[in-house]
Amino acid sequence: MFQKILIANRGEIALRVLRACKELGIQTVVVHSTADADAMHVRLADESVCIGPPPSRDSYLNIHQIVAACEITGADAVHPGYGFLSENAKFADILAAHNITFIGPSGDHIRIMGDKIEAKRTAKRLGIPVVPGSDGAVTDQKEARRIAAEIGYPVIIKASAGGGGRGMKVALTEADLEVALQTASTEAGAAFGDDAVYIEKYLEKPRHIEVQVFGDGFGRGVHFGERDCSLQRRHQKVWEEAPSPALNAEERARIGGICAKAIADLGYSGAGTIEFLYENGEFYFIEMNTRLQVEHPVTEAITGIDLVHEQIRVASGGGLSVKQEDIKFNGHAIECRINAEDPRTFTPSPGTITHFHTPGGLGIRVDSGVYSGYKIPPYYDSLIGKLIVHGRNRVECMMRLRRALDEFVVDGIKTTLPLFRDLVGNADIANGDYDIHWLEKYLAKEE
Repeated sequence: MFQKILIANRGEIALRVLRACKELGIQTVVVHSTADADAMHVRLADESVCIGPPPSRDSYLNIHQIVAACEITGADAVHPGYGFLSENAKFADILAAHNITFIGPSGDHIRIMGDKIEAKRTAKRLGIPVVPGSDGAVTDQKEARRIAAEIGYPVIIKASAGGGGRGMKVALTEADLEVALQTASTEAGAAFGDDAVYIEKYLEKPRHIEVQVFGDGFGRGVHFGERDCSLQRRHQKVWEEAPSPALNAEERARIGGICAKAIADLGYSGAGTIEFLYENGEFYFIEMNTRLQVEHPVTEAITGIDLVHEQIRVASGGGLSVKQEDIKFNGHAIECRINAEDPRTFTPSPGTITHFHTPGGLGIRVDSGVYSGYKIPPYYDSLIGKLIVHGRNRVECMMRLRRALDEFVVDGIKTTLPLFRDLVGNADIANGDYDIHWLEKYLAKEE
């Protein structure tokens, strides 16, 4: 087992990983920018190292500074959390060259799954169902028209190196295709430094279903069930739940088994999430995230298994602590992402939190790194906390969530709490009757 882990992140995820390390008896080092000197994870860590000024490129994305912090403190492993360098293959390779363990998959696996086109090819080879579309990058209009005609309109053009909705355009007809292709390519080049795009069949009312997987790096793989992440705005997840209200037991077992086998066959090590669009009983692969997800607590709630403990165990060479038959699913869990944003416009709302009170009681968990008097800096992601609620079934979970939201107080800044208080009382949400477009349509009606 590791002696000392450096946590290369900030906010709630840094605190989440720190707590897991303490439970395992592992010394912790955190890095921070000057803007985060008073952050909770900095206060609670065994050691902390300032690695630069507020901009991420000069601090949390500064590989040289993070490696230097490892060497100064004697950290023998790095947990990257999510975001920042968590899916940076170069970072994983550099750590390996310095005999520091990257708590995550190999650089090669990060590279494969980080390229959307190569990821789709790999998924297809591993027996994972994929969305019909181009086999690789599409470079000209003639080829684009041929592919679109074969798979049928509407189609969606996506950035090969993309994410978060950037470099993504829908063409409803052939007349839309030329502009959509050009716009997506231009956006992709500007956002990611790579203008390669590909074409897929556009599903009109799909759910967003993702399967949590783990591999031990030696040919064993398991799945921890699925999460439903369909409530999104601007392709960003807002509300996640497990299990999905849309799946039956047979579908759940089928897609979980496919994903676990694929991870085993790939020789993958650590945590990963295989994401799908789901429509009319069919699953279509869209991407794989080679890291811990923001929404991992809902899986922990229904399985009782600490996924960060599992990450650390696998990275240290200890293998998986469970076999597939050991993983049992219990009840229902929902996570709400509490952001420092206007609940209607989603404009960021940095500033000082004057009062912070979290709900409590059976089945309530709040993952947050903020406190009363904490100043939300304007430089980073607006997530300030996650409310995770667990119940014996979805009805109990929803009622408990309603109560917890009423207790949650964040004063001094605007947050998305009012949005969730609206959603928990909505009939469609109560019935689990929503798709990936539902939230944006709902918000448009409210304007």
